[in-house]
Amino acid sequence: MDFDEIIDRRGTHSDKWDMMQAKYGISPQDGIPMWVADMDFRPPACVTGAVEGMARHGIYGYYGDDRGYRAAIRWWMKERHGWQIEPEWIFTTHGLVNGTAMCIDTFTEPGDAVVLFTPVYHAFARVINAAGREVRECPLVNNDGRYEMDFAACDALMTGTERMLILCSPHNPGGRVWTRAELQGVAEFARRHDLILVSDEIHHDLLMPGQRHIPMAHIDGVANRLVMMTATTKTFNIAGAHLGNVIIADDGLRARFARRMAAMGLSPNSFGLFMAEAAYSEEGAEWVDALCAYLDGNRALFDAGVNAIPGLRSMPLEATYLAWVDFSGTGMDTADFTRRVERAARICVNHGPTFGTGGESFLRFNIATPRARVAEAVERLQAAFADLQ
Repeated sequence: MDFDEIIDRRGTHSDKWDMMQAKYGISPQDGIPMWVADMDFRPPACVTGAVEGMARHGIYGYYGDDRGYRAAIRWWMKERHGWQIEPEWIFTTHGLVNGTAMCIDTFTEPGDAVVLFTPVYHAFARVINAAGREVRECPLVNNDGRYEMDFAACDALMTGTERMLILCSPHNPGGRVWTRAELQGVAEFARRHDLILVSDEIHHDLLMPGQRHIPMAHIDGVANRLVMMTATTKTFNIAGAHLGNVIIADDGLRARFARRMAAMGLSPNSFGLFMAEAAYSEEGAEWVDALCAYLDGNRALFDAGVNAIPGLRSMPLEATYLAWVDFSGTGMDTADFTRRVERAARICVNHGPTFGTGGESFLRFNIATPRARVAEAVERLQAAFADLQ
């Protein structure tokens, strides 16, 4: 597990590296990509071994008998999250953006509104709008660099057209691990407004030391409206597998989702199933523990360097590998501080406004890369804002 290894991803059809020039005008020869949410690390050896085993066999046909795959998911959720699930609850989708889109398609109608606690993962709003639904933003409260929920304010924003709430837990981009009390508040909010609750928990394994993620399925009073979403892809850096799981305990909701899956003719690719079954193992768990310790070191290095720049503040990261940096203290407008990061520092980042209301003064940085590259990014940022120091 050498997370310090520099792996050249240029010219490999890497979205993160090979699209820098087209999207940002920054050459991959000297730019640092900190935008797309995948990691610059190799997955655990057990995952690579699964792919190598497929290659040795040499026939890539349809995948059958997924009992081992479902058993691996059940083992992981019980061992790592204390969550007991049944094999028939599991649906496999083409990634969790697809899973989100399938939930919207199944449980809402055109013209319905879907609630988001913003700022939040930008793909949610994109698929909601593309489906002809309305985004209902409930802005999070930034309480001295920590996002919190104001349910009374959210209640006042409801119009009666809302049919679904999509929760990001842990939160992307803010890195919050929601407390049991906060999750209970979400459940009660969903019940008050009769909302289907879709809980995207794709980052649930990527926790900083001392943090504990609570699955939404462990919260009282939500079982009859809850759809859980998890995946191996973020945890093990196999996002190209485009594999996600929609897990539904409620019989009625599960039947509705099964009908839409059947109508769409969706089925997973065999490469992803082999990789996921291998990843959800004791070897995979050992790798994740080492990864989280390494990411915590990157977090400490990045935060110390960024927070030393007057006017910049990195939100304390409890989970994920996505640093959320507030530039409001610089007094600069969005275009100005973004220009410095991208033109002077030559770092590709995600723009805060794409995450919805509350993101206007922020940029998101992916720190899941070898530590030497994080250190280089910090040095470049300090140079780009040197006039503030």
